[in-house]
Parts: sequence; structure tokens; C-alpha cells
Amino acid sequence: MLYRLHELQRSLLEPMAKVTGAFSSILRNPRSPFAKLPLARVVGANQAMWHRLTKRYEKPAFGIDRTLSHGREVHVAETVVLDEPFCELVRFTRSSEDPVVAEKLRNDPKVLLCAPLSGHHATLLRDTVRSLVQDHDVYVTDWVDARDVPVTAGEFRLDDYVHTIQRHIRLLGAKDLHVLAVCQPTVPVLGAVSLMAQAGETTPRTLTLMGGPIDARKNPTEVDTLATKHPLSWFEKKLIHKVPKGFAGEGRRVYPGFLQLTAFVSMNPARHAEAHWDYWFDLQKGATGEGGAAAHERFYDDYNAVLDMDAQYYLDTVKTVFQEFALAKGTWDVDGERVRPEAITKTAIYTIEGELDDICGVGQSEAAHELCYGVPKEKKKHTLAKGVGHYGIFSGRKWREQIYPLVHAFVREHEAKAPASTNELTLTTPSHLAGDA
Repeated sequence: MLYRLHELQRSLLEPMAKVTGAFSSILRNPRSPFAKLPLARVVGANQAMWHRLTKRYEKPAFGIDRTLSHGREVHVAETVVLDEPFCELVRFTRSSEDPVVAEKLRNDPKVLLCAPLSGHHATLLRDTVRSLVQDHDVYVTDWVDARDVPVTAGEFRLDDYVHTIQRHIRLLGAKDLHVLAVCQPTVPVLGAVSLMAQAGETTPRTLTLMGGPIDARKNPTEVDTLATKHPLSWFEKKLIHKVPKGFAGEGRRVYPGFLQLTAFVSMNPARHAEAHWDYWFDLQKGATGEGGAAAHERFYDDYNAVLDMDAQYYLDTVKTVFQEFALAKGTWDVDGERVRPEAITKTAIYTIEGELDDICGVGQSEAAHELCYGVPKEKKKHTLAKGVGHYGIFSGRKWREQIYPLVHAFVREHEAKAPASTNELTLTTPSHLAGDA
């Protein structure tokens, strides 16, 4: 019922969003004669605020069509390498007409960027991708909104997330692959690599874990506390709803994106209120350019665009990661097999945390080093980014100027120890993808 009421509200607000958006554009456009009217900026700012508060935020585009690589501008195109009901594996294919540059592009390290499945679309990592694609052959897990997945596709569990990452690693070739997980996927990705090591499979050359709840007992944040404050039945009763008519996933049980967004905002309401207040003032001043109002709109276009998560996956995550701390305690079973991170011996581990992270507390990611005690000390690295919050770990100026260079250097260090190879992708057989390696 709540989901249907939400959709009804969105439908009723759509006409207002269109009207206020149109008026805002007319009054804010410096070429428009109406922009010269008295109070045009004030009225335009008000209309812009109403437009952004009432509009529907769809999944944004990555919008990366070119980058600077090896001193030359090269073209970038998105290619879906593997299309599955709940996830698309997307490659950011780079190309150049210069044969020398093209050869260098083919020899760049291959990176699998594991995006969070925790409310926002993978495009929230746009800045991460934009940095990585300069120097790497980049693949991203682009998760599908559960409301768009038919019920006939079955449910999606935390175990399924683990198996999805394993399929991607096998497809891309573990021996030449560097895996980077941001926030939520640090747990299932570490689990995926652990299980591969246990099975005697080749594991990725490096594994970088950024701001994730490997051990949520350490320095618990408000997110961690909420998970332990209520029994699992509370989350199922209060947060799980069925997708209404009008979507391909009609009838699927999900944790709706709009509820997740409400939870995100409620964690820092004062910060969001201040951001919108500043935005309104910038509009009145007529501020243009990369900063100010434009920066606000870019950020909140991504922040407000949320997706539904399959109910079973969400409940599994709450129980396994935030209530039982199963990975950290050594009690996590994936489809009946115990996850043993100590089995990893050849993959270099790099953990990165933000000093001011209010989502994943300091020490939660670093805990991976204790669990992966089979990895030699010289293959382990940890960085605590001073003055950096959760989003600053993977986006923004500090990511680009301070953190990314360290990630790049870590990948290059361990890539240099690998035998020369090409990054031309060859699809494996279906039996191999199914895990019969």
C-alpha cells in the first residue's frame, strides 16, 4: 500500500515539476527577456527549488565519452559485457586512432570496480570511473533496479551477489585482474575471492577495499547501531513492500528506493538543509560555472536517484553483515560453504578508510588484514585518509588528488610483477561461467 501511495503522489506532483521547471528555465536564462524583470532571480530560484523537490529522479548516465590517457585524448564507450537479470557488467571501452596509443591502452591494467548495491545506482561512482579510466581498462557492476526485474527471475540473495562477482572475475580472467570494491560490496567481494581461493582457483592480482563494513563492530556508526537496535523481523515488517502495477517487477518484495533515500537524508538532515539553502542563495545571485548551484544539481541528481533492492538480499545483508558480523567472526556460510579469508595467499590487499566516515567507522575496512592472515605482510597496505568522509573516499577533489594516485600506484606495483598480457576480452564457456573451473 505504501509503495502505491508513493507512486500516486509522484504522479500528482509531475505536472508541478514540469511547470516549475519551465518557469525556472525561463527566469534563469540570461538570454530570456523575462530574466530582466524585477525579482526574476528570486522567483526563478523558488521555482527551481520546487522543481527539484517535486521531480522524479531517474537513473543518471555516466556521461564519460572521452578521457586523457597516455598524453592523448581518447574515446570512451560503454559496452555491456554480461547482461544478467539483476546486474549488467559494463566495460568502459577506450579507443584511439593513434596505433601507438591504442597499443598502450590494450596493455593497461584491467580493473573490476564493484559498485554498491545499497540504494544508489552505480553512477554514484562516476568520479571513481572517470579517474580509473584514464589509466585502466575498467569494468563496472551496474546493478539493475529490482522493480524492473520480473518475479519470474527469482529472488536475489547476498549469496547471489557473491556468485555474481565470482562469475565476473572468471569472465575477465583473475590472473590479470585488479578488483576494487567501494563500501557495501567489500563484504561479498572478499567472500567471493575467499571462496575462489578455497577452491584452488586463481584469485585477482589485487583487491582494494574502500570504506566497507568488513567488521561493523569496530567504531559502530549510526547505520551499524540501527541494525542492532531492532530484530530482523522489524526490518521486514517496516521496510519491505511489494512493487505495484506499472513496473516489470510487479509483485516483487523489495526495500523501496524512496524509503532508503529518506533514511539517507535523516542521517544528516541539517547538512542537506544547509546545502539546499546555499543552492537557493546561489540561484538568487545568478552564480554559474562548475561550482555553486551547478555542483549542487550534479550531486543531488545522483544522490536522489535511488533503486529498489530485492527484499531477501537486503534482509540477508542486515542479518549477516550488521547483526551476526558473520564474516568477521568466521561464521559466514555461502550456500553451505564456510567463508575462510585466510585461504587467500596470492592476492595483494589494500584497505582505504576516511577519517570522518560516518557510514563505515574507522577500522571496519582495515579488519580485512586480520582476516586475510595468509597474505604476506609485504602484500598488504592500509591508508587512513585524513579529513575525508564517506563519499570523499571515492568522489571529489580529495579522491582525485590524494586517494586515486595511491590506488593507481598500488595497482601498477603489482601489475609490474605480472607476466605481459593483452586486455582483449575473450568470453569463456557457459560451464566455466557457472563455476566448473
